[in-house]
Amino acid sequence: MKILCTLGPSTLNKLFLKLSSRLGISLLRLNMSHIKINKLKNHINIIRKYTKIPICIDSEGAQIRTGDLNKNKKLSKNSLFKIFRKNNNKKNLITFYPEEVFDQIKPKDKLTIDFNSVVIKILNKNNNHFTCKVLRPGIISGNKAATLNRDIILPSLTKKDVSAFKIGKKLNIKNFAVSFVSQKKDIILARKIVGKKSKIISKVETFKALENLIEITKATDIILIDRGDLSRQVPLSSIPSWQKIISKVVKKYNKKLFIATNLLETMINSENPTRAEINDIYNCISDGADGLVLAAETAIGKYPIDAVKMIKDNVKNYKTNYKNQLSKINQNSINKIVRQNKKKFLKKFI
Repeated sequence: MKILCTLGPSTLNKLFLKLSSRLGISLLRLNMSHIKINKLKNHINIIRKYTKIPICIDSEGAQIRTGDLNKNKKLSKNSLFKIFRKNNNKKNLITFYPEEVFDQIKPKDKLTIDFNSVVIKILNKNNNHFTCKVLRPGIISGNKAATLNRDIILPSLTKKDVSAFKIGKKLNIKNFAVSFVSQKKDIILARKIVGKKSKIISKVETFKALENLIEITKATDIILIDRGDLSRQVPLSSIPSWQKIISKVVKKYNKKLFIATNLLETMINSENPTRAEINDIYNCISDGADGLVLAAETAIGKYPIDAVKMIKDNVKNYKTNYKNQLSKINQNSINKIVRQNKKKFLKKFI
């Protein structure tokens, strides 16, 4: 079982990187949605200074995001505000990224921003800005995902992604994740940039990806289910069943499966996970996951090392206690697991 850790302010440092090999981490993820292109090379050099664990560059992909904001904007219901084509760097203007999305959004369109935090409707537009109405109030902050209520055409890789992949190839990075894959040709494009010897991780997170799931699976090396972004389009209650469906497809074509989002969300701020999170990890492994991805837990969380250890411990328990020993369910096998767990429990008091 591979453990993938997203690096960020909590972990892009000497202490964590030196420990990473001993923690059993398989891949260190750099998320380009939160990294400036002029910082990428430096990040890679820092990682390689302290660890030999392989690096994965994860693209921004075909997604609408809010632009940089100096401070958050609180929006009340039915209020009007403007979204501008460009930020002139003089005012704290709300913009959308990438810029080319501006020409595709039309009056009457509706958008949700940051997991339904804010819902807006476009009333009218000119060459410079949209005028919008707030349907659901909330706070808008910088670099947050926005979801449109209809399909539009966005490049599978942004200009920044292409630059990042080229930097990665030049620095001998061998793992690249393509966000918001929608069809086979998205993977072909990425391969042209990074080369045939690199591994492509295709992230399933839209209806389009589900509609073309088999062709995407055949063309890629690894499928990653991003349950967070997928839940922007697929009803939240359907995510577990889609996880199982995708897993069956991936296994049918002998490809690897990674699962991401909310595995240990509680551990961003708490030293311990919830029982539901532990159960989720078990179910992910049972569904056939070959890798589990920690995102905010290790990027900005307060307990990144503990989060990695929790994943590792759960994987170990699945392999030793449940998968093997309960192949024959009887009282003796159950008692053996009880004895093992008692030993772990008593260690806390020694």
